[in-house]
Amino acid sequence: MQVVTNDRLTLFAEMEKKYEQKDTEYFVSLLDHPDYVIRTRATCILVDFGGEDKVPYIAKVLKNDDNELVRHEAAFSLGQMCYSSSVAPLTDATLNDPSLFVRHEAAIALGVVGNKDAKDALEKALNDPEKPVVESAVVALSNIEFMEKLSKNEKFAKLTGG
Repeated sequence: MQVVTNDRLTLFAEMEKKYEQKDTEYFVSLLDHPDYVIRTRATCILVDFGGEDKVPYIAKVLKNDDNELVRHEAAFSLGQMCYSSSVAPLTDATLNDPSLFVRHEAAIALGVVGNKDAKDALEKALNDPEKPVVESAVVALSNIEFMEKLSKNEKFAKLTGG
């Protein structure tokens, strides 16, 4: 199996130029690309561009992409963005995504965002049938509790990654 095709290499070169131009619309259009590798990279690039205006695009990927790896990356990315507007899509993924892989990452991301509004969803996730999701919810709840009660260093508190 050839991992990097010529088509993919050509597109990566184009993506690099568009990245340097900070062309948000271009990368939003790639979120529907048939190649999951391209969709994953486009998700990461949009997050790198920054700004809460990217949250709805990444949330749509998390909700609708047919590839669990792409959805996982979207969950991770929403956590790294740390916007409270990420809580609703991450909550939905934590409780409803068919993939254990995605539910785990969404739970961790909720803990990284650290919003106390995530606590109800994480407490429900303690009943998930998959042990890694339950353990992720425990980590996330612990992180939120730490941020609420003890932490004086917000950056330190958000270092729990998945």
